[in-house]
Amino acid sequence: MSKTSVNARLAMIQAFASFMDSGSQSATAIFYEGAQPANTAIAADSNSALVTLTFPEPCIKETTATYVEFHPTDTATVIKSGTATWARIYNGAGEATADLTVGMDISLANTNLALGGALSITSIKIRP
Repeated sequence: MSKTSVNARLAMIQAFASFMDSGSQSATAIFYEGAQPANTAIAADSNSALVTLTFPEPCIKETTATYVEFHPTDTATVIKSGTATWARIYNGAGEATADLTVGMDISLANTNLALGGALSITSIKIRP
């Protein structure tokens, strides 16, 4: 991987932060069960959605030279029982921005989500 300057990383991170808050809605993170698509261009199976978490606006808490930190999400109710295997983050325009693998990119206290249970994200940082 090539090495970029601090200023270049900051520019990319600040552009990402602006992209996340674009659109008329709030940014969201949706947790899914099952196989994760190969990339964000492939639509997620809405039947596999377990819970949708909503970020406040603006959704970005802090940008540094190495990461973007999001504000915590709301606490949402699980709409389907299942094992959360991955999550997709969408910007305020509903565009997929990042896929995260549960257990590798994002940690949950319990990956087995029960119908009617509650879930929230207290801390999330994305590194370009």
